[in-house]
Amino acid sequence: MTPRTADHQDLKTDLNRLIAFLSASDRVICLTGAGCSLASGIPTYRRENGDWQGRNPITHQDFLDTFETRQRYWARSFMGWPLMSTARPNPAHRALKELVALGKIETLITQNVDSLHEQAGLTAVEHLHGDLREVTCLVCGASEPRTQLQVRLAKLNTHLDLDGEIQPDGDAEIPLEVIQQFKIAHCLLCGGTLKPNVVFFGGKVDPTLVQSIYHAIEQADALWVIGSSLKLFSGYRFCRHAVAFGKPIALLNPGWTRADPIADLKIIQPAEIILPKLLSRLTNSAQ
Repeated sequence: MTPRTADHQDLKTDLNRLIAFLSASDRVICLTGAGCSLASGIPTYRRENGDWQGRNPITHQDFLDTFETRQRYWARSFMGWPLMSTARPNPAHRALKELVALGKIETLITQNVDSLHEQAGLTAVEHLHGDLREVTCLVCGASEPRTQLQVRLAKLNTHLDLDGEIQPDGDAEIPLEVIQQFKIAHCLLCGGTLKPNVVFFGGKVDPTLVQSIYHAIEQADALWVIGSSLKLFSGYRFCRHAVAFGKPIALLNPGWTRADPIADLKIIQPAEIILPKLLSRLTNSAQ
């Protein structure tokens, strides 16, 4: 993967603009997206213009309704899991952890399911779309670590030579004829259907969590969105809520976002480049 680069001519100006935004806000709510994890080797769903790249994702209803969809998901997930499980936090994750410690960010919410914020040291992260590290039985509700399930899937599929191009969130592109031979695992307790503890496309985000985030935005001074196109309403709704309550919005994303027309500040820089520099400036100014 080719590293992203910053426009050095504008980087100093962008840093000053971002520092001014944060300086005017004591309580900042931060929402992170796939752009935060790109430098960790995890592909994003969309191009910089917001267009989808790759095949259409599995939907919540299709996963529930058809065995073939579940078979496709687990075959592709089995292939993609090693990348997800070995991915490590990049400078953006580490800088965000320190910005929380400095009190520059009050609440961090993520659309990502890769747990890299926790690996960077954050202990309080709101997961909007769940966490791939756990699977849940749809029948009895029992949970199982994804690492343990990976071992079970490997034992069931020793007959297959699995290989493919890695896609976002632990997905992989695998030939249909291989998928059709893939054996899926079931709940160890009741034999029921297993589902990753994530919100598929078309699925419903926990309404209690959504209301909690709405309340946090109402009590905050500003909303800061990092590394998300906000193409889906799942994250964009929080920008609309911020506007409704008169809260300024800052966007940090190299490409287009759905909230561009309503944001107060747009910084077009890669998160892994500008955030460490922002942290350095803030730390030095505090000394």
